[in-house]
Amino acid sequence: MLSFVKGAWKLLVAIKDGLVLLFLLLFFSLIYMGIKAARADGEVPASGALYLALDGPIVEQPREIDQLSAVTGNGGPAEYRLRDVVRAIETAADDASIKAVVLDLDGFGGGGQVAMQRVAAALDKVREAGKPVLTHATFYDDDAYLLAAHASEVWLAPLGMVGVTGPGGSNLYYKGLIDKLGAKTHVYRVGTYKSAVEPYIRADQSPEARAAMEALLASVWQDWQANVAKARPKAKVTDYLANPLALLRTSGGDTAKAAQAAGLVDKLGDEIAFGKRVADLAGEAEDGGPGDFSTIPLTSYLRKHHEPTKGQVGIITVAGEIVDGDAPAGTAGGTTVSGLIRDALADDDIKALVLRVDSPGGSAAAAEDIRAALAEARRKGLPVVVSMANLAASGGYWVSTAGDTIFAEPATITGSIGVFGIVPSFEATLAKAGITSDGVKATALSGEPDVIGGVSPEFDQLAQASVEDIYGKFIGLVAQARKLTPQRVDEIGQGRVWDGGTAHQLKLVDRFGGIEDAVAEAAKRAGLSGEAATPRYFDPELDPFLKFLSTIGGSQERIAASGQPVARDWLSYAARRQNQIALRIVADLRGLIEGPSIRADCLECRSFTPAPAMKPHEKAGLMTVMMQWLAGGA
Repeated sequence: MLSFVKGAWKLLVAIKDGLVLLFLLLFFSLIYMGIKAARADGEVPASGALYLALDGPIVEQPREIDQLSAVTGNGGPAEYRLRDVVRAIETAADDASIKAVVLDLDGFGGGGQVAMQRVAAALDKVREAGKPVLTHATFYDDDAYLLAAHASEVWLAPLGMVGVTGPGGSNLYYKGLIDKLGAKTHVYRVGTYKSAVEPYIRADQSPEARAAMEALLASVWQDWQANVAKARPKAKVTDYLANPLALLRTSGGDTAKAAQAAGLVDKLGDEIAFGKRVADLAGEAEDGGPGDFSTIPLTSYLRKHHEPTKGQVGIITVAGEIVDGDAPAGTAGGTTVSGLIRDALADDDIKALVLRVDSPGGSAAAAEDIRAALAEARRKGLPVVVSMANLAASGGYWVSTAGDTIFAEPATITGSIGVFGIVPSFEATLAKAGITSDGVKATALSGEPDVIGGVSPEFDQLAQASVEDIYGKFIGLVAQARKLTPQRVDEIGQGRVWDGGTAHQLKLVDRFGGIEDAVAEAAKRAGLSGEAATPRYFDPELDPFLKFLSTIGGSQERIAASGQPVARDWLSYAARRQNQIALRIVADLRGLIEGPSIRADCLECRSFTPAPAMKPHEKAGLMTVMMQWLAGGA
């Protein structure tokens, strides 16, 4: 017995020593990474080209990756904060050390039309300052080409193509799968156009939803075409899309030459040829090889040019799905965002607030938490101005009702004033496995919703009444905020989604403009000028471990991007889309089970934002879920 205890003790000591050694190795590795990153920043040339290698989407608020992903580098593609990209480009316009701005768009993940137009406007400022802007890619999709159209030189790889297609595509519908599994979905909704529940109750799109989406896409696509035509008049986008096969035949089947013949790109060349051209403009790299030019990376440039923090206009961001409770960056937790608003209120230097919204909605209760916090700010005398980005729909519009003034862009997707609730039950599914249920109830509502024995008619009636009550409150908030009658709001509500231009005509928004216009309006209302009229952002606190990595040089973007493959051709792009669709299937079905039962959400709006990329463990989990579904339905 004594020998067993001694052996066990030796084993525990060995494990402890191993963990200490592992911790020390990790610690010194992080220190090494920090020194290496700092040295790399010190080696940045005094002048050259600002280089934006955008290997992921541009977003309002990058998601926070977990600690394990931070260490292993499996956090998925990078996410670039919109305001950081814009700040770097606009600073470069007046920076004598920057000779050109270069965008490498291989692997670019888009970011939505409004965000692309904002970056494009920054590129225009660089060109107005007399500096060249060059882009290079193997494949340009809609978002990438909108940026490229604002460049002075658009390069395409010899094996590349311009894959502009316009917005739209297929939605996913799960009624067949739900029926096959024997499950039931109990839906409670208000709004003729509240199509967010359709994937769970239909096998196709309703005529009402189709008509609304056709009108929306036509307006957004027209806005895209007008922007590209103004920036690059020689680009024959309409002809290119009208008969691409004819143009391809004329070019001998060469997709790159076809794009060049249509005026979509200026030059064809590989990365070396492109690099040599940039080197002619911005200088060659020291000790570089062929095609290496004097490069000033985005991350290093942002470190040198810090974001101002002395402004008295507080910016609160509502980005991603609105969920109950706390949530990390990239998702709008009701408790998290309302807490940030209270933090801004507690700061005596903050004299006005701007709410930046880029969200399809989500939990009605969480949206109300955010709106109530903003209403408290107004009661305390602070002006509140809303700035809509790509999306401010359903719950995103709910929170916007707290603003004194609402700014949007013509391509903003907004509205979707409607509420729905959904509860699945599995009595038929369990019956297939021989499982039944029985019991005693004190009242008709005891044990409801009974997801194993079947939801009762009494619960159905109560749930529908609750959804109608929340919809009535939604209508009331909009009517009061927009100075419209409840009847009029109900007419333009009904869950219908609108583009920003139509929303302006319907008085759902006040003015066209971006975040800078909203900040200027908030400052004007608060009587601020000079440095005081500049913004100060209130963002969720970064995980302490990630903050530590950031301080030693390992930015979230670098950590997330390490080791990730890049889609550089049409088929690779299609494969990436396939992964995104698979992830959306899992998210939709998980939302059916785990999401809030009563939602102010716009499911169809999610196609207008970059889909999140799957991490390796998520891909494995997806395959497991798929296999379980197939086995269960067999």
